[in-house]
Amino acid sequence: MEVEVIEVAGRAVRVTNPGAVFFPERGETKLDLVRYYLAVQEPLMAAMGGRPVLLQRFPAGAAGPSFFQKRVAPTKADPWLTTTVVSTPNGTTSDALVAADLAHVLWAVNMGCIGFHVWPTTAADPEHADELRIDLDPSPGVTFAMIREGASQTRALLDELGVACHPKTTGNRGIHVYVRLQPRWDSYQVRAAALALARELERRRPDLMTAAWWKEERGSRVFIDFNQNAPHRTVFGAWCVRASPHGQVSAPFAWDELPSITPRELNIATVPARVSHHGDPWACMSANRQSLQPLLELHERDMSSGLMDAPWPPVYPKMPNEPPRVAPSRAKKQA
Repeated sequence: MEVEVIEVAGRAVRVTNPGAVFFPERGETKLDLVRYYLAVQEPLMAAMGGRPVLLQRFPAGAAGPSFFQKRVAPTKADPWLTTTVVSTPNGTTSDALVAADLAHVLWAVNMGCIGFHVWPTTAADPEHADELRIDLDPSPGVTFAMIREGASQTRALLDELGVACHPKTTGNRGIHVYVRLQPRWDSYQVRAAALALARELERRRPDLMTAAWWKEERGSRVFIDFNQNAPHRTVFGAWCVRASPHGQVSAPFAWDELPSITPRELNIATVPARVSHHGDPWACMSANRQSLQPLLELHERDMSSGLMDAPWPPVYPKMPNEPPRVAPSRAKKQA
């Protein structure tokens, strides 16, 4: 079996079957994916270094079947692998891989990982979520132009609140807007802030954006998925390559690029050159951590006005002040 050995972060990482085609549209291989991550090492590790990751593995490449791997254990061949204990909503724990350095990322790539889903906490401080992640999700009938406008509206509101934010493509059809937080709040508080933001955006642009959890209520509007900030939820990582035939990347970009950004053009073949020429558009994010307080004040205002919490995903236990987890149409039938 052919093996390439990559020296990175003081480790020798084996890449088996390096010529295996992972992205059939242009023919990029497993080794090409390794070289991509080597090329974007600095911004990649700034974004997800030290965080637990959930691995989405495609042993036969992007066009083949996949599965999620939560549990990782050091092996005799790779005793240096770093893991940390993470929990699911029902309390089940597992030892997840930590993106401690690029050697850990490339080890996962060799295992067929095309897609790192990243925790909003670090392994060193699991009690505090230091990222607010606004997921602008395209409902059926929503165009990318509408997603762009939704991102612009999100930035305008956060600017008004004095909260700096940074965009990236999701690697698919949406946009994520990130806020790097001071490590002072847990995921319950961050979700509450995300819900308040979603509701305020809907108030301001009900024609364009919605906080409606039930799909039947959304219409052709941009859904602000506040529940992506619920405890133990992961989000597809910045600079990570999706399992699409052309290797699309979840790529950070500058706000002044928003009117022209095209997700399909941000892929394994093009993103390294962008980074080489323009650097990391998120470079200042970690040095300029934000307060969640302005958004929590919006949440407190909503609760004081009599609003209930929004529904949680079904895997979570029933929460205080949560409305029934029943779609409105089904509730009418049961009444």
